[in-house]
Amino acid sequence: MGAVSSLSFDAYAESRDEPRFTDWLRQRSEPAWSDAVEHRFTRELGAGTLDDDVMAEYLRQDYAFVDTLVGVFGYAVGQAPTMTEKRRFVEFLDVITDDENDYFERSFDALDVPTERWQAPDRNATTESFIDLLLAAKTQGGYAETLAVVVPAEWIYLAWASREADDRPEPFYLAEWIELHANDGFIAFVEWLRAQLDTVGPTLSPRRQRRVARLFERTAAHEGAFFDAAYEPSPAAPGGDSTT
Repeated sequence: MGAVSSLSFDAYAESRDEPRFTDWLRQRSEPAWSDAVEHRFTRELGAGTLDDDVMAEYLRQDYAFVDTLVGVFGYAVGQAPTMTEKRRFVEFLDVITDDENDYFERSFDALDVPTERWQAPDRNATTESFIDLLLAAKTQGGYAETLAVVVPAEWIYLAWASREADDRPEPFYLAEWIELHANDGFIAFVEWLRAQLDTVGPTLSPRRQRRVARLFERTAAHEGAFFDAAYEPSPAAPGGDSTT
């Protein structure tokens, strides 16, 4: 992967029949990409062996993260070049704010997470850093920079959830989390997101392509760190020690 990470997109494209900008980004992001997709959290979730306390902490942090992610997708609506693209983002926002939010509420109830612990979660350092990355990408760049963080954020989930989709665990809060990220609608949306970045990426200057690549890699690294953090006791948890 070292050779790929040092190649410009133009050099990468010359050696391939059908080069995709997002494939170049994914390969440049190694090993962070594989570390996230193959993380023990995803394996344990798929096997049904993930500790409930770990899942609860993960969902609390993800709920806080998704609140910012919704804002980033809303920002992308304004950045998108045509009404067709804007509508696609709006449709996905409907999924996040409806189906996914319903999942969160039912899961917190099943995992005995008190309302005040998830409606106003104490964000750990990893979540704060990830949120800062999203906000920087959307406010300091353009459409390409926004796509550079949302594409890996969604694509990584598709990658591991698709792997685990054939044999889903029993608890609904594990099985449905896989389903939310491995259904036909989500698969189509991630492919559409990739196509958007595949179209925009090659038109950027080499300097901006490198900037997009850094954002993509940092997002992949944050995904792995986000999974790591779920295994750390929350500062506000009863009997837990502060770790952030």
